[in-house]
Amino acid sequence: MKIKRPLRWLLPAILALLLAGCKKAPEIVTLSGKTMGTTYHIKYIDDGELKQTPEQAHEQIEALLKDVNNKMSTYIPSSELSRFNQDRRINTPVEISADLAKVIKEAIRINRLTEGALDVTVGPLVNLWGFGPEKRTDQQPAPEQIAERQAWVGIDKLRLQERNGQFTLEKSVPQLYIDLSSIAKGFGVDQTADYLESIGVKNYMSEIGGEIRAKGKNIENKDWQIAIEKPEFDGTRTVEQIFGLKDAAMATSGNYRNYFEENGTRFSHEIDPNTGYPIQHHLASVTVLAPTSMSADGLSTGLFVLGEEKALQIAEQEKLAVYLIIKTERGFETKMSSEFQRHLNPNQ
Repeated sequence: MKIKRPLRWLLPAILALLLAGCKKAPEIVTLSGKTMGTTYHIKYIDDGELKQTPEQAHEQIEALLKDVNNKMSTYIPSSELSRFNQDRRINTPVEISADLAKVIKEAIRINRLTEGALDVTVGPLVNLWGFGPEKRTDQQPAPEQIAERQAWVGIDKLRLQERNGQFTLEKSVPQLYIDLSSIAKGFGVDQTADYLESIGVKNYMSEIGGEIRAKGKNIENKDWQIAIEKPEFDGTRTVEQIFGLKDAAMATSGNYRNYFEENGTRFSHEIDPNTGYPIQHHLASVTVLAPTSMSADGLSTGLFVLGEEKALQIAEQEKLAVYLIIKTERGFETKMSSEFQRHLNPNQ
């Protein structure tokens, strides 16, 4: 009898050691595809304890992003947003999904924070200048056309309401047109990130068209290494800054990719809703760090429209992590907010 007692403790210990030896080593999973007129890339660490296989995860992510497109794309005539834009009724509440309401609510918040610079109702002007679903133009529109469409623009012409968990949206002018291209990709990134966390992923990096959200560490147990691109107007791509992104989101806005030229003047796709014209300042790009990619996406656009001085002023005032690249006669110069500096040097 005395011989059997230690065996009762020894056998479970041996079994535990055998199971530990069979535990799967962490490995990197890479998923990619096309969405929202661009591409997405996702990397995450599979530690062998996730609720879904990589194949199942890829399928679910494709479905999530398709759903975002079907709700928020202006390029899909049957999308939820397109149907609202096509509806010419005024002061008539239209029921919308919780996802669409969430994005519009955040866009309204950022509109106030950026003093109107981010305005998702700027769509009629974006289309007029040839940067939306309408036919592309290589010349600037007439002042009369700009003035006409500017009368249709303004966040004050949009009303979002919630009652008992139901959301409605209404417009006060028939031509009001919402364009979420400045924030919807960020929301898509957040959707994929939230999904990964729901299946047990603790370490990941998700990116759609340059908008990024990361959590934990990479396969080398380091912060996810993210590059801020140096603006180049000749189409080449070089790196300005590399830093470790951890438990945060990042988005960059600039005018060096999407533009047209007329008589030597460059017209950016970023339209100032206050003037109706593309921005003309020397700010080449703005990178923003935020808790969600949706917020970083919208903030980077609004701050970019404002220009260098005002963007930095608001960044300091609101404690935003912002990195600016400014074009000067001597080349490119960089500036950053105090909060961004803390991200670069967290131990200082």
